[in-house]
Amino acid sequence: MKFWLYIALFSIGFGNFSGFSQDEIKLVANDTVTTTIDPLRPAKAAFFSALLPGAGQAYNKKYWKIPIVYAAIGTGIYAYTWNQKQYNMVRDEYKKRLANDPNLNPELTRLTDDRLLTAQKGYQRNRDLSLLITSALYILNIVDANVDAHLQQFNVNGKLTVRPQIQQNEFTYKQNVGLTLNYNF
Repeated sequence: MKFWLYIALFSIGFGNFSGFSQDEIKLVANDTVTTTIDPLRPAKAAFFSALLPGAGQAYNKKYWKIPIVYAAIGTGIYAYTWNQKQYNMVRDEYKKRLANDPNLNPELTRLTDDRLLTAQKGYQRNRDLSLLITSALYILNIVDANVDAHLQQFNVNGKLTVRPQIQQNEFTYKQNVGLTLNYNF
């Protein structure tokens, strides 16, 4: 009997009887946490990239894309200016020959007039193509910033799943393999 009395006194003295009720714990699943979506973020990224190539990538915090953008656009601009310079050189040489100017370019004296016209058309075509490609790369820069800003806000959670599915064919008893796309509401 003394033993039970000592246990009761020990538990009263050192025990915590105020905590008989369990504390409330809030559990929130990761896929139910809502994030705020800024609908103007893609438009801002595209606008910044249109003003200054690479600024939209910086706005999206994709800094590694900025050197690629400048290398692509810079290469296109370099090709345009080099073809323009060559075009002007060949055109001026052809004009000098038509005007019987004695100050001819020694590098182009071996070419005939027909070859100068062909070279002039080739450099003009390459110059125009360089301008077209540079413009396409500039537009691609804007589209990349816009799409990247859209995809940063894309919600990926467990409600949308793609699972492999194996079913047995009832007639041939062979297994059919496929994919199922499930969306849980």
